[in-house]
Amino acid sequence: MKKAAIFPGTFDPFTLGHKSIVEAALKLFDEVIISVATQHDRKKSLFTLAKRKAMLETIFASNKAVIVTSFSGLLVAHAKEIGVPIIIRGLRGCGDVEYEFNMATINQRLYPEIETVFLKCQPNQTFISASLLKEIAFNGGDVSLFLDPVVVEALSVKTQGG
Repeated sequence: MKKAAIFPGTFDPFTLGHKSIVEAALKLFDEVIISVATQHDRKKSLFTLAKRKAMLETIFASNKAVIVTSFSGLLVAHAKEIGVPIIIRGLRGCGDVEYEFNMATINQRLYPEIETVFLKCQPNQTFISASLLKEIAFNGGDVSLFLDPVVVEALSVKTQGG
């Protein structure tokens, strides 16, 4: 039986920080299921769900241990539905710990069989956030050091009015 884990997020856009979490998770699990969340009520996504999934499928096309899916609603319900009891959450720094710990605690109260595993991103990526990179890109800055080329191209199209 394969050991699988879910790495959820909106991934709007998917950063090299996210990619480092996937790579770290692959050292611990046979499969990593990247579950892309549909648009959250709080904010409008820059990329459609289909585009975010397509970019991830392209980035990980050569790695059969990475599966890209999507979900809406409660993540723990999705995890239970697909039979994967481990959720991967990335930590950039101390600021993420309280939020992520609270979310993991509530998730486990809702579904006790679901466990959350926290993985830290690489030290040189602690400052990377999708919202910050969007702001830099829309103000003419170079984000190529922080994003996969697939995402850089898609973001370039968006910032040029596409």
